[in-house]
Amino acid sequence: MSVQPGWYVDPADTDTRRYWDGEGWLGAPIPVDATPPDGPPPVEPPPAPVTPAAPATAGTSGPATVGVGGPPQQGPPPGYGPQPGHGPGWGPAASPPGWGPQGNPPGWAPPGGQPGWAPPPGHPGWSTRPPEPRPHGLVLAGYGRRLVARLIDFGLVLALNIVANGWFVWRLAQEWAPYWREVFRRAARGETSAEGLPLPSEQADLLLLVILLIASALWLAYEVPAMAANGQTVGKRLMRIRAVPLAADQPLGMGRSLSRWSTLGLPTLLWYCAGIGLVLQLVDALSPLFDHPLRQALHDKRAQTVVVEVPHPTGSAPSNDRNQHSGDTP
Repeated sequence: MSVQPGWYVDPADTDTRRYWDGEGWLGAPIPVDATPPDGPPPVEPPPAPVTPAAPATAGTSGPATVGVGGPPQQGPPPGYGPQPGHGPGWGPAASPPGWGPQGNPPGWAPPGGQPGWAPPPGHPGWSTRPPEPRPHGLVLAGYGRRLVARLIDFGLVLALNIVANGWFVWRLAQEWAPYWREVFRRAARGETSAEGLPLPSEQADLLLLVILLIASALWLAYEVPAMAANGQTVGKRLMRIRAVPLAADQPLGMGRSLSRWSTLGLPTLLWYCAGIGLVLQLVDALSPLFDHPLRQALHDKRAQTVVVEVPHPTGSAPSNDRNQHSGDTP
């Protein structure tokens, strides 16, 4: 997976930020706390011409090199090492034992970097993960917080359903009670025949449809207005997380909030279809575990939102699932 162009924390120097153009670092670094400009950095002026090297004199031990504004130096430059293609027989296959795949010694790092430094994925030969994105400078919410917030909201909606749906659920239970009593009686006697079981009336199907409609309406009324206003339900507020649009750090609005809820809430009406609705909701709930790097659920992807942590009022940095420096999303 290639990393989108944008300003990211430089893994070689975590106090600076540089621009990644999709294939490599571009331009000079800036302080990590500075606000990066829109788009790539300005093109740097070409380097000053280098004075041609003077001819080597007799008795010298190596080629003479001339730096800009300095006297000639004999021998190879500091830090010179065998590289693929430098001299006959050299290359990854001919490197001495213990040297790296690029003909570099173990622990080698580019100038200014530390051993083990590597650019983001997409660069040939490297496979490390990119910095954790921070949409609008905010830390992505962890899976644990999102799960606890959803369980809190589920408990509150269930309490509302007990009040509003209690009578309909009792009536549905009365419709099915003779059937289940007979099933348990035959099971206790070891009978496996299903003939003659007392089936519920047609009213049972109507009761189930009413229950599901009321449950969906209560869930919609509980979640959509609250999410539209500030991106938080009661559970999200308690867990200090909220949903924000990818485009800007602003309220979701009714349209985006309704689109987000419908992907997860409307399948409730399909519970009576062999549990298809419940399966769809389970897939949606687990989808953030497999989405990288923004941890978006299916309902987040449809509404183009992302769930982030709410900054602490004291200004202290909130916890994150990964202890690593993060760059802003492009």
